[in-house]
Amino acid sequence: MEPNHSNQAVAPVLNSVPGQSDGAQSSPETLALMGNDAIARGAWEAGVQVAAAYPGTPSTEILEAIARYPADDIQAQWSPNEKVACDVAIGASFGGVRALVAMKHVGLNVASDSLMSQTYIGVNGGLVLAVCDDPGMHSSQNEQDTRLVGRFAQVPVLEPADAQEALDFTRLAFDLSEQFDSPVILRSTTRLSHCRSLAKVGQRREKESLGFRDDPVKNVMLPGHARQRHPKLLEREGSVQDYLRNSDLIRWETGDTSVGVITLGPAYSYVKEVLPEVSVLKLGMSFPLAEETVRAFCDSVERVIVVEELEPFIEHELHALGIEAQGKAFFPRVGEFSPEVVRDGFRAAGILPGPVLMLDTTELDIEPLVRPPVLCAGCPHITTYMAMRALDARVSGDIGCYTLAAVEPLKAIDTCVSMGSSIGVAIGLAKAGTETKPIVATIGDSTFLHAGIPPLIDAVYNQADITVLLLDNQTIAMTGGQDHPGTGVTLRGDKTHRIDFEELIRSLGVTWLKTVDSYDVGALYQACRDAIEHRGVSVVISNRPCVLDPVKIKGPAFQVQAEGCTACQTCMNLGCPALTWSEARYEGRCKITIDQALCMGCTLCVQICPSDCIQTVAPEAR
Repeated sequence: MEPNHSNQAVAPVLNSVPGQSDGAQSSPETLALMGNDAIARGAWEAGVQVAAAYPGTPSTEILEAIARYPADDIQAQWSPNEKVACDVAIGASFGGVRALVAMKHVGLNVASDSLMSQTYIGVNGGLVLAVCDDPGMHSSQNEQDTRLVGRFAQVPVLEPADAQEALDFTRLAFDLSEQFDSPVILRSTTRLSHCRSLAKVGQRREKESLGFRDDPVKNVMLPGHARQRHPKLLEREGSVQDYLRNSDLIRWETGDTSVGVITLGPAYSYVKEVLPEVSVLKLGMSFPLAEETVRAFCDSVERVIVVEELEPFIEHELHALGIEAQGKAFFPRVGEFSPEVVRDGFRAAGILPGPVLMLDTTELDIEPLVRPPVLCAGCPHITTYMAMRALDARVSGDIGCYTLAAVEPLKAIDTCVSMGSSIGVAIGLAKAGTETKPIVATIGDSTFLHAGIPPLIDAVYNQADITVLLLDNQTIAMTGGQDHPGTGVTLRGDKTHRIDFEELIRSLGVTWLKTVDSYDVGALYQACRDAIEHRGVSVVISNRPCVLDPVKIKGPAFQVQAEGCTACQTCMNLGCPALTWSEARYEGRCKITIDQALCMGCTLCVQICPSDCIQTVAPEAR
């Protein structure tokens, strides 16, 4: 077989400006795009008409970028969770238009039930899942590898390496989806999603709606229909492999044949930086594997090294083909790669000279700045967790910025599993009957709507003796202040129905319910005490907007009167970053000071100070 030596992953594209419709010519334009912006641009250029998502770092910006394109081009929305978003996109595909759903890797777990059936059904209009993995767990509870899910679902998985490929591969993904009657996964990673590189943008290519295709055997997954569809998946995999034989998705770069490197995604750039003269096979699709091209490449070199982040996915595929290859013996299976990590791997493999440096940090004379993760100054969740610690509760936490209450100084969360798990975990703790402490589940407003309603129904139905603290800060703060059904605002900023949490929770059968302002420390503590004393399910709604997102809420700053401060550290238990020890000494002791620039004026430190020495800053001192 002849190798493909093309330096272009896909064919060149025409160019246009954002928001330009098909047929309007423009001069070529190259933009510095973040990977997520490039995916959004690719979806718009591909003629996508429906896009849905639930925010999740590092995927959030994809839908935010899509929402900047005209609503007449793309209907874009936040959904309550990833399964709903996936089902919306599936419905649009059934309707005969191209649709995209975006999520982070753990979001794919939520959507997988739909994906596993849709892979049998196939598509009508093109259907693409943009899934962003998080090697290194910058903002995730695990670093699972979406390629494994793609193989499990038997759907093609595309792997762009930079912004240009993110744009081009997104456009191509819709073509492949329709060509092979299959959902397609476009896999990104944090480094690609959040870094900028140059990309040539193109025109929007309008796609005429195909309309709903009335085909129950294909569209309705009864067991009898599903049995007929399963062989189609195997045929599809073979068809995609045939397509890959001459596809520019696979790029063979001939160099030194003593070593051949197979790589994909952002790792490709690191390989080219560290070993520019080596022979490289860059895979633009990780599943299914381009077996013939891979065999030909491996036969052309003396030694095969696989450079891939996270799992040895490609390496194991090569072993299954009987190809001798090495990878994870030299490169880590955890964390994200960098040029340094890749250089160390090649040194460990004996391909580059020199010692392995990254594995031995004793040679690095670096004193890192200690920056413990804490909640923001004025965060409305602070007092809730102070109350939990004061009441000595057993707290099952959930996913969100409030998970930082698990560490010092609040240190009030005992478990955290996955999004929406807190209430179910609390039920299990209560049913186990081994806990002597009061059992409390804490959950954010968006997380409650995402996956917290079914377990609350379970708690009422099965009469669990637990307290649920709904931390309503009226936004999705963790991912940058996005809206959700509890805010009454859509992705595009339009007013819509706002969920009434009290009405919703009472409709589920909860009889003990109280809403309290978390800035009212005394009222919050009392509400939590009363809720815990109630036998059965009780719910406290802590209601106070986030101080940073979507807008910054700042009141008059406070200062400490040093002569009255006893350095009792009560205020320091808040974990507020605006509160620090003073470098000056008063009566031989360091005392507390407040950083005026960081202080949000929330009054929490004022309310808990036993010596009443925290006061507002005088106007002339501001």
